[in-house]
Amino acid sequence: MLKGIPKIISPELIKILMEMGHGDEIVLADGNFPAASNAERLIRCDGHGVPELLEAILKFFPLDTYSDHSVSLMQVVEGDATQPKIWDDYCAVIQKYDSHFSSFKMVERFDFYERSKKAYAIVATGENALYANIMLKKGVVVDEE
Repeated sequence: MLKGIPKIISPELIKILMEMGHGDEIVLADGNFPAASNAERLIRCDGHGVPELLEAILKFFPLDTYSDHSVSLMQVVEGDATQPKIWDDYCAVIQKYDSHFSSFKMVERFDFYERSKKAYAIVATGENALYANIMLKKGVVVDEE
């Protein structure tokens, strides 16, 4: 164990986050997402929800400030009446750690799957909320003086 690393972050996940470079993307996938069939690198975080992981990751993971949208969500399929309340939780967590964040990029379901295949990694969670998939684009670490 190390000091300052949230216990929810596994050794495998911290390794992946450290390997990622500017512009690389990581997907935090809900329990329904086809993570294993889409991932080049799959990290299992079964039993954990996406909001808790997002909170833990953003404590030390910079979002891309050079991109119009550093956070993407899978948009609700047309005709589906679901209104994901979890997105409000995501917004609150992100705004806590990133003052540049303004809005999510909404990505059509199958386009989200295709982008996920190109992501640096997919984190499979036990999240049971619908449309809880979120993609983060890594930014640069800037030393604060």
